Amino acid sequence: MIRLFDTQFSEIREIEPKEAGKFSIYVCGPTVYDRPHLGHGRFVLVYDILRRFLAYQGFDVRFISNITDIDDKILDRASKEGISPKEVADTYEQVWWETLDRLGVMRPDEAPHATDWLAEMVELIELLIESGAAYSTPEGVYFEVEKAPGYGLLARQDLSELRAGARVEVVQTKRSPFDFALWKLVESDEWGWQSPFGYGRPGWHTECVVMALGLLGEGFDLHGGGLDLCFPHHENERIQAVASGREFARHWMHNGFVMVGDEKMSKSLGNFETLENLLERFDSRSYRLLVLRSHYRSPMDVTPENSEDAERALERIDAFARRFTDLCERNHTVGADEGAMSRFVAAMSEDLNTPVALSYAFEAITGANGSMDRGQRDKAVAYAKAALAQLEILGLVVESKIDVPADVVALAELRVAARRAKDYALADNYRQEILDLGYVVEDAGSGFGFRRA
Repeated sequence: MIRLFDTQFSEIREIEPKEAGKFSIYVCGPTVYDRPHLGHGRFVLVYDILRRFLAYQGFDVRFISNITDIDDKILDRASKEGISPKEVADTYEQVWWETLDRLGVMRPDEAPHATDWLAEMVELIELLIESGAAYSTPEGVYFEVEKAPGYGLLARQDLSELRAGARVEVVQTKRSPFDFALWKLVESDEWGWQSPFGYGRPGWHTECVVMALGLLGEGFDLHGGGLDLCFPHHENERIQAVASGREFARHWMHNGFVMVGDEKMSKSLGNFETLENLLERFDSRSYRLLVLRSHYRSPMDVTPENSEDAERALERIDAFARRFTDLCERNHTVGADEGAMSRFVAAMSEDLNTPVALSYAFEAITGANGSMDRGQRDKAVAYAKAALAQLEILGLVVESKIDVPADVVALAELRVAARRAKDYALADNYRQEILDLGYVVEDAGSGFGFRRA
């Protein structure tokens, strides 16, 4: 079974699913008011890798990630651009899915929208008011954290410690600085909805509670997201479920920040970069490789230099794939090397240690190439099958074939004939002609393959 760092206990723990053979995950998705940035790319890739590994382990994974299409940031953008909030949300949701497709991220099983869950949010707020956990003010409805035992669990601090140095929105009618909005009242001509509490919009912290419980049920297995969501967002989600008498997530997982030098990637710091910009400059797989090279809980640095290095590593992977993919598909008698697979699985099972797991995949690639060079064909195939399986689990798509013009293939065949005739000078001339046409010919077993120069 997999062990992960559980935020609520601040330690690595075995993750026990509620139902044998099944695994339910809820990950907070984007607020669709702008183009996704590198931090968005990291969290979707981290949970995509986790999801793929759990599926490899035999779990039937149900993966939910929401779309926040109600938010003041959406309204602000709509006002600036002179369009409706729905147009803003629809536009940037489309950009979101297109960007995730370019990253090779699997789509969620369901992607609930906040606007489709307003009735359930109202029901929850009514329940919290009835239980005494929430109260009404002229500004809206607020959750009263003083009446919620255990508030601050995910921050690993109790309420008295959190009060010290607190920086929160000041609302005169709030009973405590930490009380948070469940429903915000707005003017009748603003973007909003009718409710028993008045015309307004739901607070951000309420939407995921109802969507997670509504789609996955009480006590679902894992709630994930970026470290920036741990407190107060995820804590405020959790405490609403607790106050309404329902069990929320059994385990909590958070990934680290993306850094530029010594600073967190963020728009407020002026070092914001869109994923689209990165994907225009580098192989779309390079960002996944950077994510894999960093442990998910550690800060991750993204620079042009390490992106270029990732591209060079991808060239090595693709060269290996061109050499071995067809050979592995034809060989049905040799299985993946068991030792290579067991080392890889052990690393992934211990807090999703992708840097170590990735190193084992490259070890298998080295073993395959070395064994083939020594004429140990079956051993090479065993290593190659392990490496290909590991790359698939990590979501790293290999480019095992490229479209090569017929004249280039003809030159490669002439080169093979020259080598057989031991006319190595002529063979080198053919190699150079192929290079001049934009391709590198590579020997692969008894044949040849290509990569772009």
